[in-house]
Amino acid sequence: MRGAEKLFQAGAATSNITPPLGEMIVGNWEPIPATHIHDELFARCLVLDDGKTKLAIVLCDNVGIPEQVFDAAKSLVTAATGIPASHQLMASTHTHSATTARGKSKMLTQAELSDYQKFVVQRIADGVRRAVNQLELATIGWGSVEEPSEVFNRRWYMKDSAHTGNPFGGVDRVRMNPPLGSASLDRPAGPTDPEVSFISVKSVAGRPIALLANYSLHYVGGVPSGDVSGDYFAYFGKFIAEKLAAEDQSPPFVGMLSNGTSGDVNNINFQEKNPKRYAAYEKMQEVADKLATKVAAENEKITFHPWVPLGAAATELPLKVRQPTEEMKKHFAAVKIKAKDEPAGHRREMIYAERIDGLKEAPEVVHVPLQVLRIGDLGITAIPFEVFTETGLEIKSRSPFEDAFTIELANGSFGYLPTPEQHRLGGYETWLGTNYVEENATVKIVDTLMKLSDSLR
Repeated sequence: MRGAEKLFQAGAATSNITPPLGEMIVGNWEPIPATHIHDELFARCLVLDDGKTKLAIVLCDNVGIPEQVFDAAKSLVTAATGIPASHQLMASTHTHSATTARGKSKMLTQAELSDYQKFVVQRIADGVRRAVNQLELATIGWGSVEEPSEVFNRRWYMKDSAHTGNPFGGVDRVRMNPPLGSASLDRPAGPTDPEVSFISVKSVAGRPIALLANYSLHYVGGVPSGDVSGDYFAYFGKFIAEKLAAEDQSPPFVGMLSNGTSGDVNNINFQEKNPKRYAAYEKMQEVADKLATKVAAENEKITFHPWVPLGAAATELPLKVRQPTEEMKKHFAAVKIKAKDEPAGHRREMIYAERIDGLKEAPEVVHVPLQVLRIGDLGITAIPFEVFTETGLEIKSRSPFEDAFTIELANGSFGYLPTPEQHRLGGYETWLGTNYVEENATVKIVDTLMKLSDSLR
């Protein structure tokens, strides 16, 4: 602040978090070693400063980073810059083509971090510090467009129960990723959100500094086995720089795409019997180009503000951890005995038998980090789960801010987060071992986020 004048600053930077070859890619059912780097992975960092309050937002090319890793990075950032942990939002994009940053144990301490986790911690902190070093007088604006053509709910009611068996020996009411064009398709089990929200920052001279977008699409894929890639999130960063004519400048422009509430959404139209076939990486480029084209056009129309107030509020919410029932334990004990001599029933039985066994060491309660950032009349909520779209839409409708969006897998990674209603339908995202917390969790989480939002307004 200079006298009574309010000054707004922004700075952005990227930090390379590409793993060595041989690290395990964990986006599919079975981990496989990385054999090729198609595109480098990054932690993309944006720092905003209204003269009194600084906010840091970091998006990492990873499927899901645990709270302990983000907390370690936040501690380094606070020590170096003074930005409190509550004012730092760190999230994974959920690319399924990155190696794991989860570690072997869900309950690891910071002292037990793996070499790659320690590397990610340091690189995140370095990126935020570099963004702080590059703070300059700036203007900021935000807006949104819609791209409905790439979002489809992946959970379907099925007319034939042959499609809805589960590894627990039961039958669900809905199926994730049903057969394409199946005559048994009934209707989607939830909504989609076509909105692409974005924040745009430029220098007072008009040079683009960064653009952060948010879209509720899980990931795209189409990656050869063993390839490491940032998926369509990374391509969006590249394409938005091109469309804003910001590819070759100093300091470098940073394009960022966060994952919205997409726990039950992908870009497969299940009603198509013969969908177009795409070459490797072709579809994700198509999706990223669609988003970048629309965002770049809308970016020309939004209002840029020379100053807006910033704020942050954060808390930890205790949630009960689901425990396996006696029926589940007996079922999987029988599965293990049968597996020695007979073919498995459900093809994922053994995977979930192992996951249920792993819950023996689980705590009774987890304390999940929740956060809200305020940027003028925009509210950003941060949830450390893969969140269903209906929850994101509820947050938008209830938010006290004029505009709002949610970044999922933020500040941690605690599995899927179905609503109580979706739990009753069953399906992959609700299975214990995919979801870990109490079935009423979304109600508590949304209510807590609204209280945080109200405190900032």
